[in-house]
Formats: sequence, structure tokens, C-alpha cells
Amino acid sequence: MKRRIDLGLLYSRTGSYALISEACRMGVLTAVAEINGDPAFDLSFALIERDPGGNIDLYGPLCDEILHSSGARHVMGCLTSWSRKEVIPTLERARATLWYAVPYEGFETSDHVVYTHACPNQHLLPLLGWTFAGFGRRGYLTGSNYIWGWEMNRLAREVITESGGEVLGERYLPIGSADIGRMIEEIRATKPDFVLNNLIGQSQYSFLQALAGLGCEDPHFRPDNMAVLSCNLTECELPAIGAAAEGLIAAGPWFRGAGDWSHPGCFGSSHEAAAHASVHMLAQLLNGQPGAELQPISALLTKEAAAEIGVDPRNHHTALPALIGQVRDGRFEVIRDFGRIAGDPWLTGGRAPLPAAPQLRAVP
Repeated sequence: MKRRIDLGLLYSRTGSYALISEACRMGVLTAVAEINGDPAFDLSFALIERDPGGNIDLYGPLCDEILHSSGARHVMGCLTSWSRKEVIPTLERARATLWYAVPYEGFETSDHVVYTHACPNQHLLPLLGWTFAGFGRRGYLTGSNYIWGWEMNRLAREVITESGGEVLGERYLPIGSADIGRMIEEIRATKPDFVLNNLIGQSQYSFLQALAGLGCEDPHFRPDNMAVLSCNLTECELPAIGAAAEGLIAAGPWFRGAGDWSHPGCFGSSHEAAAHASVHMLAQLLNGQPGAELQPISALLTKEAAAEIGVDPRNHHTALPALIGQVRDGRFEVIRDFGRIAGDPWLTGGRAPLPAAPQLRAVP
């Protein structure tokens, strides 16, 4: 018989970023079903789920509840960096681990987190290098008013100015706000070469729809003349954006139809793929080792085990493909492939954008 292992699940199914949460949750559920039905694994996962409902104040208490109401010592969850940082003290006290399956801003290494999606040297630096070569170095920066927006724009500002470019404006919105009028007017006035979009949820959807409207008024703002960039936009949010998504350019480790990543399967987005891969990585670490689920992640990530699942035991980040995709006819098409890049959250290898002439010019 398989041994039963409790596994925490902590995603908000409502709120500003519910679409991404649902994608991650689907990846976890699919992987759990696969592992539970696979005789090659001597374990089965039993999910212990809590839903913070997008309320940042609930992440810490609900993570604590998962860890103290069950035998779970591994939790799949959290979308924002804010929520991730809220649960780390709880994880530290319980010697537990969070598997974090969304892109983030880097500059963090926790003994209690495994980062299975991309950090800036895998998304922002390749994206800016590609954009500088094809569009120019005059940028406008937007973001939701929390850690992701602040830190991504801080790094982008440094990279742009050090590369001889110019930041024409930088503006933030509260999470969930659709008050995008001032951003749009500043972009209209400054006419940047590119806009870096670090908004999330409804703020992003409203902004992109208004920006598409601006392109109907003035050809400068159409995708062939001004790039609109993102490091966290995936297929799971395209239906919410609609036709305004055409021409958007995003960096990520996986796009639908772009091939396998870690495990074969047809995923809806890189969020779903990363969450799915996280569960399989954990299962590989625990398989055939009764009691291993109670050990800290540092003990599980031996040199051999870390190499097998593709996690760097020094910083708990994964080596991932670095792709640039553009929305064409309602789906992402890969327009540049930088190959697989090891996660470097502290940018020890430097922060210069990866040099890359665009493989294909953006089209309207």
C-alpha cells in the first residue's frame, strides 16, 4: 500500500489574481492525481487546502493552520511576493517548505522556499535585451503598488539607465484599481519605445484595454511601433483581456505549444506547468524514503537529488527555458528562445540585459 502524505494547498480562488491561482491549483491537482495513480511511487498525497480569498492577512494564519491541523510539511501556494513573505516565518517555525510556482522579482533565498518559476535573469533581463535591440531604450514603467511592481521596476530602471536608455515615467496603482487614466495620458504624451507592464489582475486588464484603444487613435502606440512587455502574463489571463491582448510580448519558461517542460503534458500556462512540476519534484524527493516528508528541504536536496529534479541546492531556484512570446491570433507564439538558464536570484552573474537581436519583428 502507498503511504499517505499530507500536502498543503494555499491559493486564493477569489480576488484580484484568481485566474492565476486557479491555473496553479489545476497544475497541483493534476500532478497529485498522476502521482496517486502511479504505481512507481510508494506514496500518495492528501491535500489539505485553505483559501485566503485574496486577503493578505489570512495567508500566515491559514498556513499555520495547515501545518498544525495535519502532518503537512510541504505547502504548494501563494501568488504574490507579499503573501510569500507573510508565510515564511510560519514555515521557519515549523521547519516546513513552500513550493512557489510563479515568477517573482528575485533577491531572495529562503531555506524554506523552493522557487520553481522564473526570476529576473530568466525573464526581465532577456526581455529587455530583446526589446532594446528591436524597439529602443526609452521606457515607461507601470506596476501594482506592492513588492513585485516596486522591485521589478527598480531593476528595470537601473538596467535601462545603465544601458544608455531613459525612463520616461513610472506609475503605480493599488491592487485591483482600474484608475488608469493618468498612466494612459502620460504614455500618450511621452511616446515611449516600450511599456513595461507590472500590473496584476483587473488593473492590468483595464490598462491593456485602454492602451489598445490608444493604438487605434495613433499608430505609434500599435504593437509594431511600441512594445508592451510583461514578465508574468500567461495564457490563463488572455480571455480576460480579449482582443486588446494582440501584440503583447511576454517572457516566460513555457508557452502553450512550445514543447515540454520538466514533465510532458498539455498545460494551460506556465503557472500551471510550474505548479505541476513542483508536485512531481517533491514526489521524486520523497519516493522510496519513508519519513523523508518530515525532513527539512535542505536535507532532501542532496547533490544527487537536486541534480535529478533540476533545483540548485544553494539557492533553491530552478534552471528554466527563457522564452519570449508574442500574442498572435489569440495565442502566444514564441519569437525568441534563449535556451535554459540557471536561476540567479542575486544576479551574481551581472545585471546587463542579454544581448539579442529580435528573431522576428513585432507585428500589429
